[in-house]
Amino acid sequence: MTRRDADMTSLDEDNVNVVTPTASEGDRNADVTLRPSTLADFVGQRELVGHLEIVLGSARTRRQSSDHLLFAGPPGLGKTSLASIVAHEMGSGLRVTSGPVLARPGDLVALLTDLQEGEVLFIDEIHRLSRTVEEVLYPAMEDRRLDVMIGRGPSARSIRLDLPHFTLVGATTRTGLVAAPLRDRFGFVGQLDLYEVDELRQIVTRSAGLLDVALSGDAAGIIAQRSRGTPRIANRLLRRVRDVASVRARDVVSEVLAAQALDLFGVDGFGLDKIDRRILGLLCGQFANLPVGLTTLSHACGEEPATIEDAYEPYLLREGFLIRTPRGRVATDKAFTHLQIRRAGGGLV
Repeated sequence: MTRRDADMTSLDEDNVNVVTPTASEGDRNADVTLRPSTLADFVGQRELVGHLEIVLGSARTRRQSSDHLLFAGPPGLGKTSLASIVAHEMGSGLRVTSGPVLARPGDLVALLTDLQEGEVLFIDEIHRLSRTVEEVLYPAMEDRRLDVMIGRGPSARSIRLDLPHFTLVGATTRTGLVAAPLRDRFGFVGQLDLYEVDELRQIVTRSAGLLDVALSGDAAGIIAQRSRGTPRIANRLLRRVRDVASVRARDVVSEVLAAQALDLFGVDGFGLDKIDRRILGLLCGQFANLPVGLTTLSHACGEEPATIEDAYEPYLLREGFLIRTPRGRVATDKAFTHLQIRRAGGGLV
C-alpha cells in the first residue's frame, strides 16, 4: 500500500451513516460484519438489553410480533444494530428505510402494504418524518390498517387496507423532535447512553478478532480511550490503526503503535479531533473568558451550527472542556490546560 493509499483510507469514515455514498463498498461490508447479531453478543447498555430480552422473549412465548420499539440516543451507539438484532431474535425479515426518504404518504403506504407477516420495519431518523406521513403511521401502528383515498372530487372514496402483524422499530438522535402522538404509540422506548472505556475495550477486542488484527498489551484500551464513548468511532479508529500497521509491515499492534497511529490521524488522548480543538482554540484564544453564541462560534470555525451542537458540543460538555451559560459557550480550565494556553492575566492553567 502506498502512502497516498494510506492517506485516502483515512477519509472513508468521515461520514459513517449506513447509507452514506462516500464510504467505500469494502468498508460498508466490514461495518456490517462487525455488528452483533444477537442480544448475547451486544456489549454494553445492560439495562436496555435486559428490558429487550423480556419484551422479545415474551413475544416469542406468545408467538406474536413484538410491540413497536423506539431507540433514542447519540449517533453510533448501536440503534441500527439493535433493529437487526430484534429481527434476528424474532426470526423475522428486516426492512430498512429512513425518515427523510419517506417524503410522501404514498411512499410509506407502498412500504407498509408490501410487508410480510411478522416482519420488522426499521425507520432511522424517525423524527424527520413529515406530519402527513406520521398520520399514516398512527392507524398502521395501532390497528394494523390503512385508510386510503381513491380518486378526487365528488367521486373520491376511502378504502380500508388491512396490514399483517409487524413490528416498527424507530431510531432517533433527537427524542424531543418526535411528535408526542407518535412517541406514545411505541410500546417500549429505550435510551442508549455513551459507553464506558471497559465496554469499548471489549468491542475493540471483538472487532479486532473479526478483522484479523492482532493486538498486544492494552492496545484495545488505547483505542477505546479515544473513541468518545461511541462504538462506531471505536471500530473506525481500529481500522485506521490497522491501516498504519499494514503500511509499516507490523503483524501485531502494540500500545505504542496504536497511540502513534491515532496521533497521526489527529485524534488525541481525549479523543478530540481537529474540529474539537478548533472550537476549544477559539474559546480559549480569540474569545477567551467571553461567552460565545452558537452562531458566532459556527462562523468562526467554519461549521454549521447544527453540526457543532449535535456532533461536537455534547462530548466537550460531557468531558468538561466547555460549559453553556445563558449568554453562550465558555471554555473551562481543563480546556486551557489541554491546549496549553495561558489565561489572560494569569499563568498556564
